Amino acid sequence: MALGPQASDIPLIRRTLAVFKVSSIVTGTFLLGLVVMMVTRYGFGRDIELGGAEGLLALTPRDELVGFNLSIMLLTVHGWLYVVYLACDFVLWRVAYQGAVRNAFLRFLWIAMGGIIPFLSFFFERQVPREVEAIIAPLDQQPTTQEASA
Repeated sequence: MALGPQASDIPLIRRTLAVFKVSSIVTGTFLLGLVVMMVTRYGFGRDIELGGAEGLLALTPRDELVGFNLSIMLLTVHGWLYVVYLACDFVLWRVAYQGAVRNAFLRFLWIAMGGIIPFLSFFFERQVPREVEAIIAPLDQQPTTQEASA
């Protein structure tokens, strides 16, 4: 069995890249919101309240919340988006990086940091597709089995 991606993996890799790009942007955006929430919660002792007594959007002490707690929503949504981001990272590692790149598992771990370190996911949204396209470019040039037999 050959190491690295196969020509038959290219459609899966490209679909995963498309989902990865979207998930990295969305996860990074919610991570920035999460950073703002953590600064307001732990720095000022206030949560972000939506539709409370002080108007549409307000910073309210946690024990005085009457509206929707936007801080908890940011925590929850970012957590689930990070799971999607990790799943895409794992599939890319499994089908594109593993066997094709030295220290592929470290690469997987490094890309996983994109959902934890602010702004890093935006960097990976640009860098990872370029790397993966470079890995699968030689496979795209090979004739498929149907073309070779014709």
